[in-house]
Amino acid sequence: MAPLTRRSSARLVFIIGLLLMFLGAAFLLGSIVGSSRLSVLISFFFVILGSLCAVFAISLKKRSLYLFFAAFFFLVGFFLFLSALKIFPVAFSRDWPLISVFSGLALIPAGWHRYGALRSSYVVPAIAFVVLGSVLMVFSLDLVSFSFRQFILNWWPLLVVLAGLILVLVSLGTKYNAGELRR
Repeated sequence: MAPLTRRSSARLVFIIGLLLMFLGAAFLLGSIVGSSRLSVLISFFFVILGSLCAVFAISLKKRSLYLFFAAFFFLVGFFLFLSALKIFPVAFSRDWPLISVFSGLALIPAGWHRYGALRSSYVVPAIAFVVLGSVLMVFSLDLVSFSFRQFILNWWPLLVVLAGLILVLVSLGTKYNAGELRR
């Protein structure tokens, strides 16, 4: 293992200082609001994971994969932090569909980085994840008077139409991209 140079040790001290500043600010905000330290620490853990993935995205191969995880962990961490501050006062047992929404939102920067533009191979699944999470969130928060089971029993043909639409959009995007590669 190579010894630390003055420059790399200065960077390490800078990064540790930033992390301590953010952690202290998170605990301070959490103590002002009266949230538990554990919930603040868990949210901060996800932000740290997102930061590590962002560093890997910058320095390693497969950058779009690491960029996806960086965006996902940042979104989860910030949401958990806002939940710890009681800005979103709903328990995770009812918020779980947001994982699908966060996955869809994290696909967009990963696809943009990989191709340098928005491509249907990333945008269509991203939109599908966001829509799926949003629909599940409506039922999870009891915003409608009927159950998810009743919705599926009555509206299953709409799900078939949406699945076909997604396949058509992916197919059209693939044909367009394949024609682009031949040029």
